[in-house]
Amino acid sequence: MKKRIATWVGLVLVIGLAGTHCKQTNQAPTASTTTSIKKESMKLNAGVITAKLAESKEFYQRVLNFGVTFENDFYVLMHTPGQQASFSLLLPNHPSQQPIFHTAFEGKGMYLTIEVDDVDAEYKRIKDLGVNITVPIRDEPWGDRHFAIYDPNGVGIDIVKYSAPQ
Repeated sequence: MKKRIATWVGLVLVIGLAGTHCKQTNQAPTASTTTSIKKESMKLNAGVITAKLAESKEFYQRVLNFGVTFENDFYVLMHTPGQQASFSLLLPNHPSQQPIFHTAFEGKGMYLTIEVDDVDAEYKRIKDLGVNITVPIRDEPWGDRHFAIYDPNGVGIDIVKYSAPQ
C-alpha cells in the first residue's frame, strides 16, 4: 500500500518558498520584495533529543514502519516507508554536540502529522499492535479522518486521511 507522508511539525518536508530573507537588507520579505527573491527548495529534518534512543527507534520501526538511514551510539536517522521523509533521535548531553542540542525534550508541545491513504487500516493495525490510542478514530467537520497516539517521548502523532468536507 502506497502512503503519502505529510508533516506539520517534524519529519521532512520539501517545500518551495519565496525566500526566507531579503538579500539586500537581511530583513523578512515584504509584498514589494518577494517578487525579486528566487524561489528555493527547503528540506526540514526535525528530531527529538531523548535518553530513550533504543525505545524510540523500536517504536518508530514497529509502529510506523520507519527504516534506519544511519545510526551510531548517540544518533539515529530514520525514514518513512518509501523514504519520503526523515526523522532523527539524539541522545542528550553528548560531547560531540553543541549546547543547543544537549537538553532532552520534556514531552510536551510537539506533534507529528502522518498522512496515510487508508487511515482505518492503519488504526486497526496499530491498535492490534497494542499501542495505546489516545484519540480514537474520528471524522472532523473540516474533512479529516484521524486518530492520535504518543511516541515514547510524549510526541503526539496524528495519523490522518485528508478529505474535503462533506
